[in-house]
Amino acid sequence: MNNFPKTLPVFPLSGVIYFPKTNLPLNIFEQRYLNLVKDVYDKDKLMGMVQSKKEGKSVYQVGCLGKISDYQKSKDGRILINLTGISRFRILEEISNNKLYREFRVDYKDFTEDTKDIKSEIDTKSLMDQVKKFFEKNGLLLNWKEFEKLDQSQRINTLAMIAPVTNEEKQKLLESVSIRDKINTLESIISFYFHETGSYNQTIQ
Repeated sequence: MNNFPKTLPVFPLSGVIYFPKTNLPLNIFEQRYLNLVKDVYDKDKLMGMVQSKKEGKSVYQVGCLGKISDYQKSKDGRILINLTGISRFRILEEISNNKLYREFRVDYKDFTEDTKDIKSEIDTKSLMDQVKKFFEKNGLLLNWKEFEKLDQSQRINTLAMIAPVTNEEKQKLLESVSIRDKINTLESIISFYFHETGSYNQTIQ
C-alpha cells in the first residue's frame, strides 16, 4: 500500500461505483479521458475512479484505485479498457495541473483491509437469502453457482457493485470500511427496500 501513488489521475463518473477485487470495463471517447488513459498506461497503469455528485464539479471523497488490465484501441479513436480494482482511497485535495483531466492527492490508510487476504468467513446466509429474493424481484439474473466460487470479499464487493440500489446507497457501501461493515450496510439497505414495498416481512437481525 505504501507503493500506491499519492497523487492520482482520477476519472469522475456519475452512477459508476467501483470496488476492489472487481472488474470494470470502460469505453473511453472524451479527449480528456483518452489523454488520462494514455498517460497512465505509459506510466504505471494506475488510475482512480470516483463518483461525481449532481452539483457542479463536486465528487465524493472515497473512490477506488484500479489497474488497467486490458487495453484496446478501436478504429474510430475510442479506447476500450478493463480496470481491476485494487484499493479504495480517500481524497485529500485536488491538485492544480495544466492537463485536461483532474488529479487528486489521496490517502489509503483507512482501507488497509482491501489489500489483505482475509481468510475468516463471516456468516452471510441470511444476507444471501435476501439478496437472491431482492435480485429476483428486480428481474436480475446471476449465475449463483459461479458466484459462489468467488472469495467472500469478492462476493460482497460484486453484490455492492451490481445491486439495484441508488448511487448514494452504493457510495455508502463503498465507504463501509470493513467487510463486516459492508455486509451490515447491504443488509440494512435491502431490508429497507423490502419493508418499503411490504413484500418481505422477515426482520433482519
